[in-house]
Amino acid sequence: MSTISIDGDRLLGRIRTLGGIGRDEAGRLTRLAATDADKLGRDAFVAWSRDAGLDVRIDRIGNLFAIWGGGQGHAPLMIGSHIDTVIDAGMFDGCYGVLAGLEVVQTLAETGVSPDRPIVVAAFTNEEGVRFSPDMMGSAVFAGSHPLEAALASEGTDGALLGAELRRIGYAGDEEPGFLKPGAYLELHIEQGPILEHEGVGIGAVDSLQGISWQRIAIVGEANHAGTTPMTMRRDAGHAAARVIDFLRRSALERAPRLVATVGSLGLWPNAINVVPGEAVLTVDMRSPDADILAAAEARFAAFLQEMRSEGGFSITQTRLVRTEPVQFDGRIVRLVETAAAGRGLTVRRMTSGAGHDAQMLAPIAPTAMIFVPSAGGISHNPREHTADDPLIAGANVLLDVVRDLIAALPSGGGA
Repeated sequence: MSTISIDGDRLLGRIRTLGGIGRDEAGRLTRLAATDADKLGRDAFVAWSRDAGLDVRIDRIGNLFAIWGGGQGHAPLMIGSHIDTVIDAGMFDGCYGVLAGLEVVQTLAETGVSPDRPIVVAAFTNEEGVRFSPDMMGSAVFAGSHPLEAALASEGTDGALLGAELRRIGYAGDEEPGFLKPGAYLELHIEQGPILEHEGVGIGAVDSLQGISWQRIAIVGEANHAGTTPMTMRRDAGHAAARVIDFLRRSALERAPRLVATVGSLGLWPNAINVVPGEAVLTVDMRSPDADILAAAEARFAAFLQEMRSEGGFSITQTRLVRTEPVQFDGRIVRLVETAAAGRGLTVRRMTSGAGHDAQMLAPIAPTAMIFVPSAGGISHNPREHTADDPLIAGANVLLDVVRDLIAALPSGGGA
């Protein structure tokens, strides 16, 4: 049984304060990367970190690192997530992990713990990928899997460049990405799914992440009069898009639960009630924890698009946006999560994350794992996103215990 616990009121107060930053007149929360609202959220995290006695450093992609402690030759233990949001968001996704990490460090400092290695709380830039593409950009640049200059030159949905926007809000740092070499990385997160709540389990010990394939599909047919064009003579891009949606759903159901597929956005042109659509653009999101299943689904989809080109006389362009392989997390850290949960009297299960996280970018460079707490109704990326206070505090206490264990377990050169 652990002898120390985090300050739950302080953690919850910070979550609510950060959750109030970036709300519009209607109360909707939107804190997109490198916007004025993002700056205000960053300012709050930096102020809390400095008040707690942490040294705040910023790298060139705008990642924030609040550093506590030292130790010659000892690789830091990193805890983190992100504080940018989607449009009309909930207030827990990402933010909970960053603020719980800060709370863990502050609790350890206040109880007189003197770690022999730095503990770093990280808030990574543009995890959501809503304004700038790709998602998980800051952690990918930090880990060396995405070029810094390409990220800084990324053009947002509003035409702004990320590098210029980071300078504008004062968060284009001087440190080179990767200036810290973590000995291990931990990320605490709401589940963003229904499994833990449905099964009545308190903690998820996340041992893997699904691979993700994002594509943009542009279909060009022929716009024509809706009343005078016979059904058999149409090159209807809207109908072609509907066929794509139906194909993806049927393909995913055939491989459920090991494959999911989603068309999240769809545009038709000229978008008029009395015109057969001449163009359609849609996005495709396919995910699987099995690399072979994901690759086979991509190949089958590509063959289906080729069949549509041949049959319907459509011009179809397929553009890859994001492609990540499934990730296996560090087994030793996953076991520490299970032990810590049991020590707190909490039920725990191993699970795969269906969402992408910064942790998947850190996993190739450091032993990594994640901790999940239940999401009410499995709802996320939505203002109804919610986790009750007790599970939030419980998850932070499990994080605290795993951090204490890792401080002792990591060798001086890092690596679990």
